[in-house]
Amino acid sequence: MGDAEDGVRPKRTAFVTVGTTCFDALVRAVDTREVQQELSARGYTDLVIQMGRGTYTPKKSNGEDGSLVVDYFTFSPSIVDYLRSASLVISHAGSGSIFETLRLGKPLIVVVNEDLMDNHQTELAEELAERKHLYCARPQALYKTIADMDVESLLPYVSGDAAPVAKHINRFLGFSDD
Repeated sequence: MGDAEDGVRPKRTAFVTVGTTCFDALVRAVDTREVQQELSARGYTDLVIQMGRGTYTPKKSNGEDGSLVVDYFTFSPSIVDYLRSASLVISHAGSGSIFETLRLGKPLIVVVNEDLMDNHQTELAEELAERKHLYCARPQALYKTIADMDVESLLPYVSGDAAPVAKHINRFLGFSDD
């Protein structure tokens, strides 16, 4: 978070993704002065927002006044390059976005969409937060989560090996071990 030798802060991007959904509450939350100031105070220089089907349009910024550079887009054929280049990912609670980010070893804040009925995504996000793989937040508490987070305390997520389970199922069904 210090300056580089030439006096220019190294680029550190916070990438926000809502997937293919409409999650205006998350887009509104990252578009607040409080969230953007906290990200900037923590050394982030850029904020890129993938806003999906949302109707709320965040404010762009070129960062000339020392604030974050802010840009947004609706959809991309793939967000993997955005995830790879991010220093922090703030995501909706979709399992694909969560596990892809964890697989890449990126610090992650999952923001739960409280407007969804029967939200099994909340259970997934809360369980992974309890295991210290990510942070879990509500849109209205995102600023506090960013202010309190310690990305160094997050534990790497290691995918399980499904081979033993598949082998057991195959034996049960009478298939050979080949």
